[in-house]
Order: sequence, then C-alpha cells, then structure tokens
Amino acid sequence: MKLREKVLAREINRLMWHKGKTLSTAESCSCGRLATALSEYPGSSEYFRGGIVCYTDEMKSRYLNVPSELLAEKTAVCKEVAVAMVKGAIEMFSTDYAVAMTGIAGPSGASESIPVGTIWMAYGKKGKVHTYCMQKDQGRDVNVQEAVNKLLVLFIDYLKEDEHIAS
Repeated sequence: MKLREKVLAREINRLMWHKGKTLSTAESCSCGRLATALSEYPGSSEYFRGGIVCYTDEMKSRYLNVPSELLAEKTAVCKEVAVAMVKGAIEMFSTDYAVAMTGIAGPSGASESIPVGTIWMAYGKKGKVHTYCMQKDQGRDVNVQEAVNKLLVLFIDYLKEDEHIAS
C-alpha cells in the first residue's frame, strides 16, 4: 500500500471508528484495493463490514442489484452504475455508508466514447450518493492507484461534512 493511501485510510479509520458508523465497498476496476486500504488499520472491524468485487456486468446485477437494462443501455462505466453499486453495497452489507468504483483501468477495454482511464467513483449513504469521474490514462496501475486515492479523499471530505459524523 502506498504512503498516501495509508494516510487517507488512517483518517477514514479515525472518523468511522470513533463515530460508530459502518462502511462497505463495491468495486470493479479496483479489484479490492479499496477494501484493502479500508481494512488496513487495527479497529477497522468495528466499522468495515465487507466489500465485493463485481468485475462483470452479470455480477453487478446479481449481487448489487444494478439493473441489467441500465448496464445494457449505458455500459458499466457510468455515473448511474456507480451510484447503483453504492446503493447495492449498503443493502448487501447493511452499512451506513459505501464507496464504489467502476471504470476502464486499461490498457484495453476502451471505446470511442469511453477512453482508458475513465473511472466513475461514488460514495455516500442511503438517499445521498455523490459521484466523481476521473478521466486520465497513466497506465493501469497508476490509473487504479490515483482513483483509489481520489475516492478516499472525496469520502473523507464527505464524512467531515456529514452532520452525523462531524469530527
């Protein structure tokens, strides 16, 4: 795990653990890196309930209840799917919050309308999910690492603003 990721995960640990809230992950292109980061520190079992890697559309539909019609119409790499993944993770793991990521890390899998490095992130709670799209191709490993770090930063800022978990 990279140093920046460790620092960010530590801050999420502090915010979540001390407030007694729960968290889950739903991942596609990050293949479990979010769950790894969020479970790195002692005490993470107090808030981190689990995560799921749904790499294919079929798994997104089956386990996260992402509508197959949505996947067929918009592909897995879109805002709506990222939001559905957060909602599905919250439901599956019965958590207060979830973070999710879906995209094309590369080097292949791109289309004319969705280039390599397009990664949709979503984070939030039931009824209040936010999204962010990263579009920058720096190679597969860097694309995923940058997206994980960005999502952790966004989630920290969200937690600090959320009235139920102010620090």
